[in-house]
Amino acid sequence: METTTRWYHDVAYFFGGMFLANTIPHLVNGMSGNAFQSPFASPPGKGLSSSTVNVLWGMFNLAVAYLLVVRVGRFDLRRTRHVAVLGLGALIIALQLARHFGEFHGGLR
Repeated sequence: METTTRWYHDVAYFFGGMFLANTIPHLVNGMSGNAFQSPFASPPGKGLSSSTVNVLWGMFNLAVAYLLVVRVGRFDLRRTRHVAVLGLGALIIALQLARHFGEFHGGLR
């Protein structure tokens, strides 16, 4: 049974990809016991939050990604359009995060 992908499904998959990619740095740093930037630090996004805060923030991002990708429409890993839209969202936020976190961790701009 073929289902129609509506435009708002693509929007949900795009933002789902963004939240999914944002999960990675927070969970990895948090699970490694490292302090890392988060929106809850002072100043937000620049100061460091505890590893516990980062694990919680990473899991929140994962839950939002799940809701946007799995619960909106019928995401199918075999449909190139679905994967491309999700991947584009992940790529855009990954590049932005690389620049942002690179300022604080010696990465190239």
